[in-house]
Amino acid sequence: MASMTDVIFLLLIFFMITSTVVSPNAIKVLLPQGKQQTSAKPLTRVIIDKDLNYYAAFGSDKEQSITPEDLAPFLQVCAEKEPEMYVALYADESVPYREIVKVLNIANENHFKMVLATRQPENK
Repeated sequence: MASMTDVIFLLLIFFMITSTVVSPNAIKVLLPQGKQQTSAKPLTRVIIDKDLNYYAAFGSDKEQSITPEDLAPFLQVCAEKEPEMYVALYADESVPYREIVKVLNIANENHFKMVLATRQPENK
């Protein structure tokens, strides 16, 4: 039987792991589950929340509200600063596929490398 120290130690590890998985973004987005965490180091973040509000940020900048129409020019400016940039899309799992395709099309037309951010699956 596990001792109290073992239980506390396991809880400590659990909270340390879960706290590192939580995104630092202030914008709340429930990411879809994926087997692999995003391994690339994205330099530009595009966020679509459950209400279909768009946000974008370059590097460690704070996310700014943006319209879908302004997204392509914003990403082009970021690409001028960092030609090898990745664009990470953080879309809430309730966001319709057509919204995700809009961002994928912008990335494709401009030859940006795109990664889709996911959260780790919960153990069942």
